[in-house]
Amino acid sequence: MMQLHDLSVEFDEGFQLKDINWQIEQHQHWLITGANGAGKSALAAVLAGYGEILAGSTSGIPSKIGWVSFEAQAELIQAELKKDDADIVDVISLGTPVSEIIFTDEINSVTAQDLIQKFELNYILDRAFRKLSTGESRKVMLIRALSCDADLLILDEPFDGLDSATHAMLQNHLAQVVQHTPVVMVLNRFDEIPSFISHIAYMEQGELRYQVEREDAQAYAELYQLLHLKTTNLEVPAADAEAQTPALTPQQPLVKLSNICVKYTDMVLIDGLNWTIEPNQHWQLSGPNGSGKTAILSLITGDHPQCYTNDIFVFGYQRGNGESIWQIKQYIGYVSTALQWEYRVGTSLRNVIISGFYDSIGLYSKSTDRQKQIADEWLALLGMKNRGDQPFNKLSYGDQRLLLIARAMVKHPPLLILDEPCLGLDDINRQLVLALIEKICAAKETSVIYVNHHAQDRIAGIDNYLALEKSSDNC
Repeated sequence: MMQLHDLSVEFDEGFQLKDINWQIEQHQHWLITGANGAGKSALAAVLAGYGEILAGSTSGIPSKIGWVSFEAQAELIQAELKKDDADIVDVISLGTPVSEIIFTDEINSVTAQDLIQKFELNYILDRAFRKLSTGESRKVMLIRALSCDADLLILDEPFDGLDSATHAMLQNHLAQVVQHTPVVMVLNRFDEIPSFISHIAYMEQGELRYQVEREDAQAYAELYQLLHLKTTNLEVPAADAEAQTPALTPQQPLVKLSNICVKYTDMVLIDGLNWTIEPNQHWQLSGPNGSGKTAILSLITGDHPQCYTNDIFVFGYQRGNGESIWQIKQYIGYVSTALQWEYRVGTSLRNVIISGFYDSIGLYSKSTDRQKQIADEWLALLGMKNRGDQPFNKLSYGDQRLLLIARAMVKHPPLLILDEPCLGLDDINRQLVLALIEKICAAKETSVIYVNHHAQDRIAGIDNYLALEKSSDNC
C-alpha cells in the first residue's frame, strides 16, 4: 500500500500541494482529475519523487516507476540540448538516437520491441531524439515507461496527441498491464477514462477534495458533473431573441438603495444602508441570521411592504411612481430553498427550464422549438444532456437546485438573485452549484447577487462584498 499522510509539498514554480491524505491499495488503479491548475500533475509528480516536502510523510512508494508526463518529456529533451554546451566547441552534437533512448539497461527489450511495432516507430530508431515531433517523442516516452517492468506506472495525459487507432491500441495494452502493475493516471477528459480505473481523485487548488470509488454510481455521476462544469468549453446558452425584456439604459445602475431603513414596531432591522449594483457587477451578500439579508432582497424584488417608504431605484423605476411589481420582476431571476420546496411538480427536466420563460411552477403553455433548443443547451452545460425527459421530482436535491438556477437564467435576466443556493447541499453538490455560478459570472451578461452566511466562501468572478451586521439603533 502506498500512502501520503498530511503531506504538503512545494514545487519550483511556487505551487503547493496542501494536507494531502491518500492511500493506494493493492489492485487499485487511480485517476487524478480536476480543472487546469488544480494540482493533478503535481500530485502525480510527488509519487515520482518530485517536489520539496514541507510537512507530512510518504510510505510504500516503489523505487521502480514508469513515468510519462510533459515534465518528464521536457526534462529528457533539455538533457539532450545540454549536450550542445560541451566544452569541446569544435564538436557539434548530433543528439542521441531514439534507439539508445529506448534500449537502456532498465528496459525489457522484448516488450520495447513489441511496442515499437505497435506504435509503428521503426522508422525513427536511428533519428536523433531531439529531432522528433511532440507526438513522436511522447510515444517514445510511453514505450520507455511501459517497457521498464515498473512496480508503478504514472501516466499523465497518455492519450494526448494520439490518433484514434493508436489511442485504442494503448487502451488495449494498458488493460493487460494492469493485471500485474498498479496505474495512476492523470486525465482531463472523463470520456477517455479506461475501464480498468477503479478510483478517482479530484484535485482543486492544490487540495485533494474528493476520493470516489468508480463503483459508487451516484458519487461517480456527481463527480463527472462537477468536472464537466469546471472544464467544459460550453458557454451559458444564448437568450431567446423573441422573448427579450425591454432594454435598460446601460449608464444607469440596476439597483440603487439609498439610506435604507427597515423597522418593525420598536425593532430596527436595517438603518442607513446604501448599496448600488451596476450592470455586469457581481456581489456576495453575507451576514448572520437576522441581519436583514432577506429584507434587502425583498426590497429589490418589490415583495417587502416597506419598499414604498424607502428610496429605491430598480431597473429604471423609482419605486412608488405607479410601476407594477411585474415590471420589476421581469428583470430578475430568483432561486431560493423556498422555491425548491414549492417546485414539486413531476414535469420533465426540459420543461422545468422552459418554465423559466413563463415564471411558472410547471409548464402550462406550449413551448416553441427555440425554447426547447435553449433548454437542451442548458442541459448539456449541466452535464444532463441525455436526461431531458426525466421527471424533475426524481432528481437528487443538488441536481434540482442546478435545474432551478438554469430556469432562473433562461431569460438572461439583468439580475440573478441566488438566496442561499447551497443550503441543504452536501459538499460535492455545493461545488456543483458554485461551479455553475462561476459559469454565469464569466458570461458577463447577468449581474449576480450570491447570498450566503460565509463571507470567506468566495466564488471566482465575484469581486464585490456586502457583509451585514445586526442593528440595534432606532431610525
